This record gives sequence, structure tokens and C-alpha cells, in this order.
Amino acid sequence: MIKAAEKASKSVIRDFGEVEKLQVSKKGPRDFVTKTDKLVEKIIIDELSKSKKNYSFLSEEIGSIKNKDRENIWIIDPIDGTTNFLHGIPHFAICIALESNQEIISGLIYDPIKDEMFFAEKNKGAFLNNHRLRVSNKNSIEDCLFSSNHEGVKFSNLNMRYSGCAALDLAYVSSGRLDGFFHNKINLWDIAAGALLVEEAGGIINNIKDYKNDDINIRAASSVIYDEMIKNLKDF
Repeated sequence: MIKAAEKASKSVIRDFGEVEKLQVSKKGPRDFVTKTDKLVEKIIIDELSKSKKNYSFLSEEIGSIKNKDRENIWIIDPIDGTTNFLHGIPHFAICIALESNQEIISGLIYDPIKDEMFFAEKNKGAFLNNHRLRVSNKNSIEDCLFSSNHEGVKFSNLNMRYSGCAALDLAYVSSGRLDGFFHNKINLWDIAAGALLVEEAGGIINNIKDYKNDDINIRAASSVIYDEMIKNLKDF
């Protein structure tokens, strides 16, 4: 997974440099970014297929690829935070997760601009560039910082941020930079890796298996503040 993400990141970094030049053109960079998304997806699928030939895939761009092994599924978001990428904002990530027998067992979120590799394996912990991660231990909700999409930010009276990249929001919860994240109607490929990161860093995630892959309501926070966050979100 790390090898695939690092290989794909070379294209992402190169194309991100081009995006800034395209901002000033009348057409803008939209078509160019769509091509980048598809190229990154292809690199990741090709690289993962070399080591696990029969595993299936679920990816944002290409959808579902059912291979011989349907119990092991790579879940991919080539660029999470595409709108940021599109506008030349350096806050986006490559996401890869592995689902085995309907359980996420490993997940990776790579921020190629900051060169931050978040990685987790089931029951083996969560890491950022090989340093062990733990969720925040703040116990006063007034001291906490939460993230969501624009709907969540509008709804909540908590201290909020809206970064435009759900994967990095979850990675930041796992590393204690954020205390919680919530989002309605989100896709599995946006959160699969991040959900495992939060759990392996000692945080709590609601049961995302209760939802369809393209319509998930996620709640993630440190174990200290989770219940209080949920109380604040009872009508969301």
C-alpha cells in the first residue's frame, strides 16, 4: 500500500504544480484534474494487483471491480479533497484501505504535499511516518476542535473547521490535532482508512456497517469526548 501510494504521489505532485498555472486560464483546470484522478487510480490499481492478483476493488472513479477473490477488497480514493486540489490548495490525500471478510484490516492516508503517511493495521496500532499515534485526551468540549463538511459546520455550535478533505480530518483525529469529526451522507472510500486510524489510535467510531457504501453517517472522536460530541449532534 505504501509503495503504491508513493508511486502515485509522483504524478499528483507534478500535476498539482500544473494546476496553479491552469487557474488563470478561461477553461480552468477541471478536465486536467479529472485526468489526474484517473491516472492516480490506475497506478494504484496496477501496483496493488502486482502483489495480490485476485483481490477485488472499490474505487471512487472506476466503481467496483469484482475479481476472483471477493472477500478481500481494496478501497481506493485516488485524491480525497479534489476541490482543494482543483483550486491549488495543498490539502488533499491519497487513500487506500483493505477490507477482508467485511472488516477494514488496514488503511493508509498519504498527504503527498506535507509528506505525511498515516497508516494503521487492525490490532497493531496507528502511525504517522512510523511514530505511534494517540487520539487527543482533552476532557473539556470547549477546548476541543471538531471538523465536518459545510452542513455540519452550519449545524453545530462546537469549535469547528471545514477543511474539504474528510480523510485528512480523520487522520488528524487519530493524531490528536482534531478532537472529533462528523459527516452525513459520505462515501466509504472517503472514510475507510481514516475510521481504522481513529480506532487504532484509541478513538471511537460509530458502526459504519449500518449504512450503504455511498450514504454513511460517520461520528469519530477521542474516547474521552465522544459521548459529549454525540449529545451535541442528536438532531444532526
